[in-house]
Amino acid sequence: MTRSTHPDFGALIFFAAAFLVGAYFTFAAVQGDYGLFRRVEIAAEASALRADLGKLESEIARIENLTHRLSDDYLDLDLLDQQARSVLGLLRPDEIVIR
Repeated sequence: MTRSTHPDFGALIFFAAAFLVGAYFTFAAVQGDYGLFRRVEIAAEASALRADLGKLESEIARIENLTHRLSDDYLDLDLLDQQARSVLGLLRPDEIVIR
């Protein structure tokens, strides 16, 4: 019995299945939940969050400074005057308000 020169049908199915599995894993590695594109998105989001963290830390430092300046241990009279004017709408007797 002689073998034919064309490939066996089972081998063709095997290579097609191997190709499909390889294509699936390649697609998952690039666009899946843990793929390269998702990794780039996470890195960009982390960078944006670090920038937000820096802004929030500076805002916290500013608020802590203002709080310290209005505390019982240290009282900044200019800051107290400014806060009374803006929050309570207070004026000195020698001031004129124009609306």
